[in-house]
Formats: sequence, C-alpha cells, structure tokens
Amino acid sequence: MTLPCCAPRLRLASLCFAGGVLAAPGLAAAAPAAVDLDQVVVTATRTAQTQDATLAAVTVIDRAEIERRQPASLPDLLRGAPGVSLANNGGAGKQTSLFLRGTESDHVLVLVDGIKLGSATSGGTALQDIPVEQIERVEIVRGPFSSLYGSEALGGVIQIFTRRPQGAFAPSFSAAIGSYQTHRASAGVAGKGERGWYSVNAAHEDTDGINACRGKPAPRGAGCFTNSPDRDGYRNQSLTVQGGYRFGERWEAEARAFRAEAYNEYDGSQNNQADSVQQVLGAKLRYRPSERIGVSASAGRSEDLSEAYRNGKYSSTFETRRDLGSLQADLGLGEGLLSLGFDWQRDRVDSNVAYARDGRILRGAFGQWQQDIGAHALQASLRRDEDSQFGGETTGSLLWGWNLSESLRLTASYGTAFKAPTFNELYYPNYGNPDLGAETSRSVELGLRGTWGERRQHVWSLNAFQNKIDDLIAYDASIGLPGNVDSARIRGLEAALDTQLAQWDLRASATWLDARNLSPGSHRDNWLPRRARQSARIDLDRRMNAFSFGASVHAAGERYDDLANSRRLGGYALADLRLGYAFHPSWSVQLSANNVFDRRYETAAFYNQPGRNYLLSLRYRPAR
Repeated sequence: MTLPCCAPRLRLASLCFAGGVLAAPGLAAAAPAAVDLDQVVVTATRTAQTQDATLAAVTVIDRAEIERRQPASLPDLLRGAPGVSLANNGGAGKQTSLFLRGTESDHVLVLVDGIKLGSATSGGTALQDIPVEQIERVEIVRGPFSSLYGSEALGGVIQIFTRRPQGAFAPSFSAAIGSYQTHRASAGVAGKGERGWYSVNAAHEDTDGINACRGKPAPRGAGCFTNSPDRDGYRNQSLTVQGGYRFGERWEAEARAFRAEAYNEYDGSQNNQADSVQQVLGAKLRYRPSERIGVSASAGRSEDLSEAYRNGKYSSTFETRRDLGSLQADLGLGEGLLSLGFDWQRDRVDSNVAYARDGRILRGAFGQWQQDIGAHALQASLRRDEDSQFGGETTGSLLWGWNLSESLRLTASYGTAFKAPTFNELYYPNYGNPDLGAETSRSVELGLRGTWGERRQHVWSLNAFQNKIDDLIAYDASIGLPGNVDSARIRGLEAALDTQLAQWDLRASATWLDARNLSPGSHRDNWLPRRARQSARIDLDRRMNAFSFGASVHAAGERYDDLANSRRLGGYALADLRLGYAFHPSWSVQLSANNVFDRRYETAAFYNQPGRNYLLSLRYRPAR
C-alpha cells in the first residue's frame, strides 16, 4: 500500500528525534506503524518523511550502494544520477563541476550534515575533495528550493551525511591499492547506546594520477595554456568526529567536525600545485515539549581554504569562512504540519587579492505548510532573504501530489529561486561589479511515479521540467564589467527504475536535456556548455552466497565546451565491472575494473580522463 504523505512523515520525525539520526525534529501522528529509517529523507522539506512520500524528485544513495559500486570519488558516485552532468579537469582530485538539471555549477547548494559548504569567492564546491569513505549517504533533491534554503538552491540541493553508527560498537577498516600507484586506507569506530552515539572515521588517499591536460595549443578561454606531459598527483587525508546525546524525552544535542586536507598537482601556465582544506564544524540542539511541537537550533562554520603554487613557489591565497545559524519550529496544526524558520549566514574572505569588501551577512525567514487531503498532498513554502550587499529576494514553491491508486502517484510543482553574486563577481579587482543583482529562475515540473510487486519492491519514476533563468551574470562589454545580461531556458525529462530481474538487482536512469542560451547576440539558441544532451546509467548486481558480481554502464551524449558551440566534445560510453568475495562474515575483498574498454573521452576540452584502471580493496565491517 502506498504510504500517505503526512502521517508517516510525522511519525518518522518523532522516531528520528528519539534516535538521534538524520532528521530535524518533527511531530508524532496517531500511531501508524513505524517503518525502516533508511527510507527517511530530510532534505526536500527540512523535516523527516519517507522517500515515497516526498513530492520532490529525490535520489538517495546509501552506504550499502556505495560499497557495492566501489566509486573512486564523490563525483564518480554521483555520475549518471538523474539530472546530473559532470565536467572534470583531468582525473582524480582535479576541479569538477556538477550541473544539476542543466543549471550552472554554482546553482547547486551542497550541505554536509546540514551545514552549507562551498567557496564564496568562486561560488563552487570542491566535491572532489570529500572522500567517499567518509560518506554514509547522499540525498539529491532536484528542482528549485530557495524557498527553504535561500541562495544557491536554484537547480537543487545535494546533502552529504557522514558516517553514522550501525550498532552498539562497530569498528571498520578498509585498504586498497590500484592503478596509477593509488593507495587508500580508512579506519573508524562508532557506537550507539540507549541515549548516546559517537563516530570517529579517518581516511587517506594518494595517487600519482594521470597527465591532466593534453597540452595542445588551445583557443582563448580553453585548456591549460601549457604543455606539461607529466603525472599530476593527488593526496587527501580526512577526519570526521561526531556524537550526540538524548537528555530525557525532550532534549537532544549533537556535534560534529569534518576536515579534509588535499594536495593537488595540475597543469596550468600560472599555477600547477595547490593545498586546500574543506572543513565543517556544527552543533544542533533539539527540544520537543510535546508530541505536536518540535524546535531545533543549530550553529556551525564551514571553511573552504586554498593556496596555489607554481613549481613550489607561493602564488595566491583564497580562503572563505562561513558562520551559520538556524532556528526552526515544527508545529502540528490540525491535519497539517507548519514549519517556521530563520537562517543567518556571514561570509568572510581572506586573500592576498585586495577585495573591495571582504564580508557580508545574509538573513532568511521561511514558512512551510504540508498536509494530506484525502488522496492529495500539498507542500507550500515561502521565504524572504536579505543580503547586506545586493538587497532582498522573495521566493516560493508549491508542490502537489495525487495518489491515483495505491501504486501510482502524479505530482506537479512550481517554484522560484535565486542565486546571489559571488565575491569574485562583486569585488574582484579590475573585474567585479558591486551593482550586480541576483540571478533568478521560474520552474515548473510534472512527475509520475509508481510501484509494482507484492512488496512494492519495483519502483519507477518519470519527471518532466522546464526552468527559465533570468539575469544570469556574464561579462557585459557595454560597461566592461560583469552584468546581469544573460538568460537561459532548460527543458528536460528524467526516468529512473529500481527493480529485480532473475535475482539481479537493476537500477537504471536516463536524462534528456535541452539547455539553451536565450541571451541576445550571436550565441542565442546555442547549447549551454558542458551539459550532455543525453545521459544514462545502468547498474546490475547479484549476490550468490559469499560472492557478489556487478557491472555498470554510463553513457553521455555530445556536448559543447564553449558558449559559441565551436568546440564539440563527442559522446562516450563507459563500462565498469566489479567482483566481491566475503571470506568471513566481517571480512571481504573486492576487485573493480573501470573503463574496461579503455575509452578515450573528455568532459572538458583538452583535459584527459583515466583509461582502463583497477582497484583491489580489503574491507572489514562487523557482521550484524
């Protein structure tokens, strides 16, 4: 039976509050049966709800899938997910841009355990520096969500949850060796009791890498502008420490710290080495005075720190520090759930470049209403943001769902969103324009999802959408500075399937995208750069006693590397194979072969991608 949207959401929120797991506090409804907490998602509403109850387009990747697929990195894990297109500048650890539903790479909000992560100078997030071994699960919410999160959530939200305890005492360990002199190791310990939980995880990776750039003469604005045929290595070491405690039935607190330090070599005419740090510190306090009232307060800081070098000689520093605070109340009113919240953010920049201003403050207040009315479900939200630099923006969204039957649901939504200008766009010397306004968008979506089978174990979905983006920031020749001069229209269709065929687990997804430049001039009606028009992924896995087998195929259509559509990048298909053997209930060995047909391809012009490569892993995890 299809779970109704409201009652399980409220019940699960109370379960999450009691157990100290993923969700913000919510409310308890009248005693529906508890369901598997692994099905809970929190990113789409900032409250807990089952995945099949959410009205948004959501993809969840859990720890079991991460270990089954054996991805080389977080971008590799996200590759082929519905709506996701990636552009990588030369292999492991190199700058990777993620385009969600065809929007810009800085139109995606990235959260780590609820804390916003990213650079206030460039606007992007260094996804390549977040180790997969530190990740418990990933939630990808597609569509405009500025009405809940403010700036940056124009294309969607990706929330990364770090490793959590799975038992009373659960040590873990892994080690791996592979192609390109790759070495990896991780170790951790976690546990939970009746009231408290803790988790400590450390990871290390180093690789000689590949030659990042093929070094041929490149047009202005493309390639690395140098010929340096060498291996460009990468090293990353990370640590996560977190814990929580429940004080009686009403109070709960948790705190966490995550830090990843990376050293990266790359090809460039100005700089070719970089040290970087991604760091998140956060704490949350939850109070639940009654079954129908929940309040949470959180505070944290994220840091994106980078120093660049040329052949070991210091060149530049760009450091972003974000202080964040949030207060949210969830109130059960009648048959619905009202959420009210206030977010505060202060961005600060420290650099050897003299920015005209090195700080700003953002404030946002929002409200959200969720309710079931018979076979229908509604989710409405409204938010007002005030930026100390460019002023204010109001955004809203309305999502509706209709259960046509116990196994079929129709959804529709409309939403507006915005993206605040970055410090580089506002204040970079001899380039920034302090008079810039926000980029804005209007989006509509229609979806259909269904299940079949005795246990509803077969799941499929279709989503069609259109997003119109105005006031995109680009260079304005009339003023010699960046300006709000561009616009774009993005249309797309996403399909996903999760099923089982003859004891094989099958997961498949496909995306068709038409992302067009609508700006006046010679580039009008051109494709937006680095977005593949079509992409698809198929994962097939089977377990036979102690053995596991799997294969993945990822295909992407052609794309252009530039606004003029003069540099075409051909389509490609990649095949990966994997084999696992559990020689003990707690020990297993895995072998993965990636790009087995040694396909040569580029996702950014002139930047190489790894050829055929292998990874052999040993993993320990206590049997449950």
